[in-house]
Amino acid sequence: MADILIGEYGGIPVVSAYEGNRLEYLSLVHESDLGSIYLCRVDNIVKNLDSAFVKYGEDKIGYVPLKHVLPSTVTSRDFLEGDKIRQGDAILLQVETDSIKSKKARLTSYLSISGRYCVVTLGRKGVGASLKLSPEKRNLLIDTVKTEYETLKARFAGGALERDGFGIIVRTEAASLAEDELKESLLEDITSVADRLSDILKQAASRTVYSCISRGDAADMDAHITKAGNFLKTRGIEEYGILESSYVYSLNRDIEKLLLNKVWLKSGGYLIIEQLESFNAIDVNTGKAIDSKKDSAFAVNMEAADEIFRQVRLRNLSGMILIDFINMKSSEDTDRLCDHVRRLCRKEPVHTEFIDITGLGIVELTRNKNEKSLKEILNC
Repeated sequence: MADILIGEYGGIPVVSAYEGNRLEYLSLVHESDLGSIYLCRVDNIVKNLDSAFVKYGEDKIGYVPLKHVLPSTVTSRDFLEGDKIRQGDAILLQVETDSIKSKKARLTSYLSISGRYCVVTLGRKGVGASLKLSPEKRNLLIDTVKTEYETLKARFAGGALERDGFGIIVRTEAASLAEDELKESLLEDITSVADRLSDILKQAASRTVYSCISRGDAADMDAHITKAGNFLKTRGIEEYGILESSYVYSLNRDIEKLLLNKVWLKSGGYLIIEQLESFNAIDVNTGKAIDSKKDSAFAVNMEAADEIFRQVRLRNLSGMILIDFINMKSSEDTDRLCDHVRRLCRKEPVHTEFIDITGLGIVELTRNKNEKSLKEILNC
């Protein structure tokens, strides 16, 4: 049994997904610039950082790496091949990461617009598909779009998209399409999204600096519900309820648990999760999980790995994640644990990568930062 629950915590609207009475997905509907597209003005060029600081509002300052500036997004002058960005230039940029505390927002001119089945990105080349799909499904979807890629590009010849071109990523949701509707549905979605991107580029030419040309969906309740549904589908759940209130689920209590550093495991072991400025540290402890069997450390570590990924997803931890598992004597058990962690990485809705296990037994992961963490949104 699975349900999407629309609720509230601390006055903030919340969309969550429960699977078997267990919270598995959580998103807060809040104001954010993430994904929004602004016409920005270059405030300063910092050569040693190879970046430009830009203003995208009267009191909003961010930065863009100079290699992330495409000619077609510079609207204040004819930007010719070999030209460099100058102070005062007007550039169309998308907010890639929100500003957090002392860290400025990161922006890019590789503008991405999402549709139901695809993402179209300015300046990219070729066709790809979500890594969460099976190899067979990925190849089928990529081949389907590739056969029409040149035709799609020709459709926008002479328009705003021609100069820098565009790339296409087929989303996980496309896996639900029947074979007889696959090609038509994909092409219709791609064309619609590319039209929107082309229109945004055209609008920018006549807008004033600091204008928001396209707003991200962080405050869009329907978008959050759709994402929750898509998450359940990646877990093989096609049917679920949508509830606006429920006495079955304890949403407030579940969120309060996510704000604690200590997380108990069913085995009696526990996790300590520390969310620091530059990285996240997670320590696995045996606690009450004392067993005379020689594989007890391995069993607790495997249970901990599953719970760690759930906690990371719900708390929306990102950047560098360091995990100190319980020491195991068997190198085979260590390899099995690392393989399990790699599999869990591939299942995550936000790109998560297994980097290495150090000589001291610390597992290193990185997770893309798409938005603020739960604690940052709640100002905890």
